[in-house]
Amino acid sequence: MRESWQERFAETPDVLIAQRRERTLVPVRDFAIGGDEFVTMAGPCSVETERQLMATAEHVARSGARVLRGGAFKPRTSPYAFHGLGLDGLKLLAKAREATGLAIVTEAMSECDVAMVAECADILQIGSRSMENYSLLEAAARCGRPILLKRGMVATIGDFLKSAQFILENGNPHVMLCERGIRTFETAMRNTFDAAGIALLKQISHLPVIADPSHAAGYRDLVPALARIGVAAGADGLIVEVHPDPDHAWSDGEQSLNFAEYDAMMLNIAPWIALRERGRDRRHAAEARALEAVGCH
Repeated sequence: MRESWQERFAETPDVLIAQRRERTLVPVRDFAIGGDEFVTMAGPCSVETERQLMATAEHVARSGARVLRGGAFKPRTSPYAFHGLGLDGLKLLAKAREATGLAIVTEAMSECDVAMVAECADILQIGSRSMENYSLLEAAARCGRPILLKRGMVATIGDFLKSAQFILENGNPHVMLCERGIRTFETAMRNTFDAAGIALLKQISHLPVIADPSHAAGYRDLVPALARIGVAAGADGLIVEVHPDPDHAWSDGEQSLNFAEYDAMMLNIAPWIALRERGRDRRHAAEARALEAVGCH
């Protein structure tokens, strides 16, 4: 089966699993993404105020998140929407990291901003609108930070892998693939969550896969269910929007969880994460037995 996938995605050989290629572990501060630990990234869509960001950072850190997400630069469809605090937002993110120890993931929208964002970010996010912005991908690849690459709104899996291949070819092996939903004929939700895409990426690629249930759903009451689906599909982590007062958020309040909802979601998905870990342990044991059997011959 893998040979057929190798043929289908032959243009992206460095992204695909190979016999002599280990799964990629992305180092972030004192932990790694893509290994045994299921990693949660949580925080507001946009950095608004110091009080809003610090309250959120402190809460999600207590509830087990390892990474604080927050947009300082926001690509918005409407020219009248809030487009972020820019450099002031980056400074607030750096302050939150110092106070909580959380790593920071935030988006760069232009190759001109990469160096400035990379000074603050532990992980540089490439948003869905920028997945095929190759000037940005090249600059991001060379900034020295791990990359969280979000799937484009209408991108196929093949398109997605090509963008990841481009980053790898520009010298950065630390890429994470983020499934955040794609646009289809369905309009009830903001996007269509491609759980099959997560399962496929975990089967054919050595790169970590992160699920984004917030952007996939567009409505906060659906986020916990999609989070469970992401875990069950094999994702290595979640990125989810959390806000102290979602009804008054400056952006994406409809899909943001409040603190109580976030805590409930984390409790809800804990058994699913435990199942994932037991499956991983069984897989490791089977691999060890197979290696031992080969060694005996």
